[in-house]
Amino acid sequence: MKRLALLMGVALCLAGPVRAAPKPDTVREASVEQLQAAMARGDLSAEVITKASIRRIETFDKSRKLNSVIVINPGALSEARALDAERRAGKVRGPLHGIPVLIKDNVETKDAMPTTAGSLALKDNVTGRDAPVVARLRAAGAVILGKTNLSEWANIRSNNSVSGWSAVGGLTGNAYDSPRSACGSSSGSGTAVAWSFAALAVGTETDGSVVCPSAMNGLVGLKPSMGLISRTHVVPISHSQDIPGPMGRSVRDVALMLSAMAGSDPADPVTAEADARRTDYAARLSPDGLKGVRLGVLRDRTGGPGKVDTAFNAALKQLEAAGAVLVDIPTSSVEGLNTAELTVLQTELKADLNAYLATTPPGVKTRTLAEVIAFNTAEAAKEMPFFGQEFFEAAEKTGGLNDPAYKAAAHKAKTLARSHIDGLLNAYSVSLLVAPTYGLPWLSDEVNGDQFSGPSASQWPAMSGYPHLTVPMGQVQGLPLGLSLIGPQWSDEDLLRAGYAFEQVAKARVPPKE
Repeated sequence: MKRLALLMGVALCLAGPVRAAPKPDTVREASVEQLQAAMARGDLSAEVITKASIRRIETFDKSRKLNSVIVINPGALSEARALDAERRAGKVRGPLHGIPVLIKDNVETKDAMPTTAGSLALKDNVTGRDAPVVARLRAAGAVILGKTNLSEWANIRSNNSVSGWSAVGGLTGNAYDSPRSACGSSSGSGTAVAWSFAALAVGTETDGSVVCPSAMNGLVGLKPSMGLISRTHVVPISHSQDIPGPMGRSVRDVALMLSAMAGSDPADPVTAEADARRTDYAARLSPDGLKGVRLGVLRDRTGGPGKVDTAFNAALKQLEAAGAVLVDIPTSSVEGLNTAELTVLQTELKADLNAYLATTPPGVKTRTLAEVIAFNTAEAAKEMPFFGQEFFEAAEKTGGLNDPAYKAAAHKAKTLARSHIDGLLNAYSVSLLVAPTYGLPWLSDEVNGDQFSGPSASQWPAMSGYPHLTVPMGQVQGLPLGLSLIGPQWSDEDLLRAGYAFEQVAKARVPPKE
């Protein structure tokens, strides 16, 4: 009961000291560099910024039906004070020193907070360990502010889910219109950063879970190259496709965050090249980052409502104004990806989740996917009021990682996706691909589930392991749209340079109305 109380009400425990905090607008829309400069001048401190962030959460998260933050870290203020003491002693760890960061609640932190993946089955999953990606942020000076809501189990439990809903956190509302979807599965991270509850948040993506909530909440989000960021101590879906990614309100903020997050992890062999590949991703950002860059325009990846196409065509003109050379790619479809991805995700979900659950504390009683399924059935009123667990049930029936059908699908999935992206880049002599990220945010529907509009740009980079950046490209009737940039493996820096140059011309981000 003590841990459950912690899960549901840490913010209330902090209400006393937070009453002395500055006005909520202290951190509203403030960039990492602006906050860092204010701390360097002595105008702000990490403690003041953290208190202001907590005050914003307490003021707006429930009252505006956002439900974006599950729990505030009870140690956040002490972390901030310790970092202020370091600054006074002349030690500044880097550009994230004293900056509050929110963590999606499928990523472990060593703080006194459970890692639930939104499920009551994991309400006692207080592991006392940092995921390496969190340890890197902490080492860079970030204040771990708390955990964000998400689509339960990162949106993999059901084919008819409601994005942004979890049994632990409720339904996350879109930052610009709370009855609409925040998308998922990094729903809370998207809404929270859009509302300036923190400057930055960690999301995770298997297919679309960073870029969709970023696009639909007016943010910049990067799904990095597979192998650039560790997945250790992240509640898994698929070792072929899972990866954490940075989410922020500007390309520069995301670049600064990526520089801290990236790096090799001996426990995650796919990251073997990360230390050699990582760089200072903010160092080469320039308004000239698109000059002479050839971009392949995925014309058949639009197809959304007419106003979406209008916004995309306006963004293409802005890309040209920034110096890009646009090359139309009239057709880019590829057969067989959906079936291959489904087999990979279902098979790896069972294997990877079973392996993860075996490492959780004794208080976690669900030690296998089969036991999670049984738990959900027993707690159906709380866990399955709107949708079921048919994806879980199908995954439980899969034959394991040695199944020839799985091996064939895994090979086909990556080979098809990579050869398709590489083929388009080569055939049209372009450096990057560009498309709308998704359509507009739909009304959340607890009866019918998600109602996606327009094609998604996320599948190819998700399955290939290639990087995918979304940047705000405009609004339709006050609802945000994202512009996607997709490149080959290890082109993360190129995507950020291109996204930054577009951002400087488009200036498309508009804060939510308070």
